[in-house]
Amino acid sequence: MATPKRKVSHARTSQRKANWLGALSAPVTMTCPKCGEVTLAHHACPSCGYYRGRQVVKMKTEEAAG
Repeated sequence: MATPKRKVSHARTSQRKANWLGALSAPVTMTCPKCGEVTLAHHACPSCGYYRGRQVVKMKTEEAAG
């Protein structure tokens, strides 16, 4: 098994972690054109079930549930 010849310094470890953590970003969100709810991009709207102008998920209405 390969063994490191020298100790990796704290500075070098921190630089490596900073490069990786700096590349992370928040997920892309958008507003639904049908209902105005904030949704994830490329996902069906969780409140109305529409995606790209057509309904892809049937949603339960509050009248039928109550």
